[in-house]
Amino acid sequence: MVRRIRAWLRAFPLQRRVAYLTTIAVALAVAVTSVAGYVTLRISLYRALDAELVETATSLAVVPVAQDIRTLGGLTGRALRAGNVSVAAIRTDGEIFYVPDELDHLVLGPKELAVARLQSGYSARSGVTTGGAEYRIVAVPITDLGNYALVLGRPLQPTNDILSSLWLVLIIFGVGGVIIAAVVGAYVARSSLRPVRELSAAVEHVSVTRELTPITIKASGDIAVLAESFNQMLRSLASSRQRQARLIADAGHELRTPLTSLRTNIELLAADATSGMLKQHDRIDILADVKAQLVEFTALIGDLVELARDETAATPEPLDFRNVVNAALDRVRLRGHGLLFDVELNPFYVVGDSDMLERAVTNLLDNAVKWSPPGGTIRVQLEGDRLRVADQGPGISEADRPYIFDRFYRGDAARQTPGTGLGLSIVAQTIAQHGGWVRAGRSAQGGAEFTVQLPGATSLEELTQPEQPSTSTYPAATPPPAAPSPAPQRAGSPLAETGRKRQG
Repeated sequence: MVRRIRAWLRAFPLQRRVAYLTTIAVALAVAVTSVAGYVTLRISLYRALDAELVETATSLAVVPVAQDIRTLGGLTGRALRAGNVSVAAIRTDGEIFYVPDELDHLVLGPKELAVARLQSGYSARSGVTTGGAEYRIVAVPITDLGNYALVLGRPLQPTNDILSSLWLVLIIFGVGGVIIAAVVGAYVARSSLRPVRELSAAVEHVSVTRELTPITIKASGDIAVLAESFNQMLRSLASSRQRQARLIADAGHELRTPLTSLRTNIELLAADATSGMLKQHDRIDILADVKAQLVEFTALIGDLVELARDETAATPEPLDFRNVVNAALDRVRLRGHGLLFDVELNPFYVVGDSDMLERAVTNLLDNAVKWSPPGGTIRVQLEGDRLRVADQGPGISEADRPYIFDRFYRGDAARQTPGTGLGLSIVAQTIAQHGGWVRAGRSAQGGAEFTVQLPGATSLEELTQPEQPSTSTYPAATPPPAAPSPAPQRAGSPLAETGRKRQG
């Protein structure tokens, strides 16, 4: 039965379902209250009537009924009618005595006979007379005689009339209350579910038009939280779409140059295979150029894959950041022949993805190796929550510094050097995903210095202590301190309209 009701309700829209449930709940409450009130009043009226009849019967059982049991103390039908009662007596052998001139007598039963035999307590019940009228009948023992009980009855019609009137009033007001509740429930359901309808319409609009514009809903409480969560999802999707579109556009632009060069060189080699127009040393130069372009093309594809990597794919875990830096140093030393690495690493622990962080640190070190002069020194210092990588190269110009972390950005000095323009962008994106920041500046030796800040702790025990729950993937980081240079650009940030220099 319950399942059928649930299935029936689920077939209706949410607004109508809420209205129906409200009406049903109010109807049940009214019905329970009405029945409880009716039963309570009925019990109260019957108890009051029983108490009054017992008191009267007890008085009559002493005087005058006990003096003449056969005539019931000389009571007459007129006197009984005046008192609106009916009187009888019953003996232990079952013989019943009535008022001589009474026309309508009480119909007695086992309860009255039991009172006569036990000579204690009293009985009270609803019964009838020989004429069929409903009476409330009580019996008390006549202690002076010992074998008799006096029975007294009063018509129930007045009491039943009161109860009938009450029942009618309860029905009328109950039905009226249910109708009012239905109207109010429908209004409340309509008004309270308006934000839900607006949210549903917004979701349908997004699914149809593919427009990821945040919605505006006037609501409070859980609906407001739901709407804000939906807007955050829309903003995240819009930002992801913009990043993807920008990445595809930038990648298409950057891939066009090596592809064009490769096609040109391959076409020359193909033409030379049939005509033999190229000299041996030209052919060797072209093949070397093709090989270098393939290496650059492979590196570019790898950087693009890393840059497009979804941060939700990361697997954060407690890490000793010194191990991450040492692993990156081991890889970069193989490419930094003749360079001196001055390393100072103090204990620091973070929560993050070791592969992503190692790639970011490696990119910083590769950049330092790329710009360091022969025999130069690269300073790597991990102190507190700051990692500093400094070189003795030419440094970063003031004009290039605001855009150094943008995708594919290469300054004038970097145009003639190998690279894809994505290494520092990957660093910025990775550090940002881990809740930190990276800033470019000038070292004390005049070269470039990159400062990385990550949230963490100087001991593993402090790092793993329970903290307040956070909605971010990694711990939050403090903002970078103010610097005289412009704020660094993060991976994925919109490109500036002016002042940009791209690899041709």
